[in-house]
Amino acid sequence: MKIFSFFSGSGFLDLGFELSGFKIDFVNELSSSFIEAYEYSREKLGIPKPKYGYNNIDINEYLTTRADELKSNIAESRVNNELVGFIGGPPCPDFSIAGKQKGRNGDNGKLSLSYVQLIIEQQPDFFLFENVKGLWRTAKHRAYYEELKNLLSVNYDMTERLTNALEFGVPQDRDRILLFGVHKKFNKNIKDFQWTKYVRYPIDELKTLNWPTTEPFEKNSQTSCPNNIPEDLTVQYWFEKNDVDHHPNGSEHFRPRQGLAKMQMVDEGDDSKKSYKRIHRWRYSPTACYGNNEVHLHPYKERRLTVAEALSIQSLPKSFELPPHMSLTDKFKTIGNGVPFLLSEGIAKTIRDFLDDVE
Repeated sequence: MKIFSFFSGSGFLDLGFELSGFKIDFVNELSSSFIEAYEYSREKLGIPKPKYGYNNIDINEYLTTRADELKSNIAESRVNNELVGFIGGPPCPDFSIAGKQKGRNGDNGKLSLSYVQLIIEQQPDFFLFENVKGLWRTAKHRAYYEELKNLLSVNYDMTERLTNALEFGVPQDRDRILLFGVHKKFNKNIKDFQWTKYVRYPIDELKTLNWPTTEPFEKNSQTSCPNNIPEDLTVQYWFEKNDVDHHPNGSEHFRPRQGLAKMQMVDEGDDSKKSYKRIHRWRYSPTACYGNNEVHLHPYKERRLTVAEALSIQSLPKSFELPPHMSLTDKFKTIGNGVPFLLSEGIAKTIRDFLDDVE
């Protein structure tokens, strides 16, 4: 099965598909910094380049001047009766609960319509649409979302789910709305799509466990994981799993000239404020979002998180790295924008299984 990826960022979502048996034939991302990181990471991982390259242009060009080129590429990818799917998560700040709520009228909000129009015009065999829960739960944004679904419903059978990354083993409390569609020409029963097939931890059960809350910050302190919680959902487990101190991005973090005294006053596990959240070593992280002055502090060190630590919270493989020349701001931005790897892998496997018998 071939994938055409849009709003690709540095390829976190795509990596889940690549390591689940899909082939990425096409990548499109507007940020030149992100797409350079995508290419760099794939070289380090030994993954071949996309057949149609890394495309650094506005997606709307594929609705106008480059529509025929895209159609030709899709036809070529189908030459051996292989399926072609679109995957993408249009930029979501306009729908985010913490954002400015511009919705469909915001520059980013309009891109959701562009992605849907592209699906309608190019008619891939299946698609995945990913976005923040605000698009699904906020009334005015939900109306827009339903309009987009109505446009797609002419040719696609669809299923959706509000999914939390924790369910798939990611040490991060991150909700996302996922919409999957398969072309009606296949006559597949969309009710057979099993969203929870690769779920490891039911979210309702996780939230009832006796997770540690807060305790006074103590530099370089050592504690043991409490009993009766899944250790592999804790940030400390992932720090150790990815050997973050020796990772190529392990020493990269912001070093503010001021703020040390403020950092020292924040308890371990106190993530109640918008900024200066100190994550707890034996708990999962809040949503990995490092923009708009939102600062996440290391559990037992007097500093912010490193790039390697943030990558581990996104459950990326230890071998995944970002290029040394990329700015720290762009590194944390692309990490915060990305779909957690284990979530993307679980959904990719679910799609693969659902489409396995398509002829």
